[in-house]
Amino acid sequence: MAPTSTPQTIGAAKALLLDMDGTLVNSDAVVERCWRRWAAEHGLDGDSVISVVHGRQGHATMAVLLPDRPHEENLADNARMLAWETSDVAGVVPIAGAPAFLASLARLPHALVTSADRGLSQARMDAAALPMPRVRVTAESVSASKPDPEGFLKGAAELGFAPADCVAFEDSEVGIAAARAAGMRVVGVGPRAAAHAPTAHVRDLTQVRVEALPDGGLTLHIAP
Repeated sequence: MAPTSTPQTIGAAKALLLDMDGTLVNSDAVVERCWRRWAAEHGLDGDSVISVVHGRQGHATMAVLLPDRPHEENLADNARMLAWETSDVAGVVPIAGAPAFLASLARLPHALVTSADRGLSQARMDAAALPMPRVRVTAESVSASKPDPEGFLKGAAELGFAPADCVAFEDSEVGIAAARAAGMRVVGVGPRAAAHAPTAHVRDLTQVRVEALPDGGLTLHIAP
């Protein structure tokens, strides 16, 4: 879906569920560094690896790339990958508009739903100087990685709302698929999201305005 050319209202919602990497935080530089390092270790093409890493937990990406390898080996490599990524925050910055966007949600129901674990999510949000939402669904919280909807369903449940009353913000193909499978509308953020039919698409969060409603809900307005 191409970026909207006229202002658009997504409609009323009760809560927002926010992915982190590519949605609130630009971590592409460190993701590429770490995954190209892993690709070289395993004799894989770096570009091919980078094309599938976004949105998934590390072990799920490894299962796609090395389908015949035992799951235990993927889990072990995933632990190494998390350590690399957590210790490397060079170049991690907020997505344009993210500070103001999160500030506007301070008194509204929202949650982080990320494939990162708690340590990595804290490291990246801190590096980008962004406030951590009170409700956070991380890799430790779920039994299945995106595109499974479990994370989004848990986020909605923890906030106390039905999935249909939530809007998800996502940047990746698997993230958008997960939110749709959970029964949510999806705002796609950034260039990766445009090709995967989100409900609405924005180049960054400067295009999003949140309006609090008298009944405690909210409306999202998307500017061109």
